[in-house]
Amino acid sequence: MIYFIGAGPGAADLITVRGMNCLKRADLVVYAGSLVNPELLTYCPDGCERMNSASMTLEEVVSALTSRPAEQVVVRLHTGDPSIYGANREQMDALDRLGHAYEVVPGVSSLNAAAAALNVEYTLPGVSQTLIVSRMAGRTPVPERENIRSLASHNASMALFLSVSMLGQLCAELIAGGYRPDTAAAVVYKATWPDQEIINGTLETLPGLAAHIGRTALVLVGDFLNGTVERSKLYDPAFSHMFREAKS
Repeated sequence: MIYFIGAGPGAADLITVRGMNCLKRADLVVYAGSLVNPELLTYCPDGCERMNSASMTLEEVVSALTSRPAEQVVVRLHTGDPSIYGANREQMDALDRLGHAYEVVPGVSSLNAAAAALNVEYTLPGVSQTLIVSRMAGRTPVPERENIRSLASHNASMALFLSVSMLGQLCAELIAGGYRPDTAAAVVYKATWPDQEIINGTLETLPGLAAHIGRTALVLVGDFLNGTVERSKLYDPAFSHMFREAKS
């Protein structure tokens, strides 16, 4: 059986228990070497073959995944959660065409890890109830309707992947789209890794503050970073719901 596993954001103990148990039974692991913490490979048993996919093409990855008998455990180890910028759909489509069974094991995204590192919540009462997850167009384009300037018009909480290398242009587009120049913004580099770094600023100041960060980072934008919040209705004693009567 082939397993697509989310390795988590970096720290070896942030893989799911299910993912760890698959690694412990693996006969072959094909892992994203430039992004996956090598400590995760210590969960693999003796004799497990390990292949770094950093230099491999899609065809080579699929060939490796299908190289073992069906009774063996083959793991495709992706960073974070494979459903977010994981490029795993094309791999699954290839396996479908070839008639190979597979299973996806979700993982903790760097989206979650970055919020945890900053002790913030993306969805705050009276601030934002929407989180936009996107990326800046670069060598890989995005659909025109999803350009950063259009998305910025919502003034919602935003988490931007694969964009820190274009931080100056990104912040300019966010401001042009409707965010205030003094909107809180942060870069979280390698969340949960030993060399994690957090840079806080505003859309105006962040490009200068984080100029030394070129990759493996999330850009977070929005008033949720300010720390001011209305009290939620959920725990308000004056608010009743199916588990609790309102108290005067």
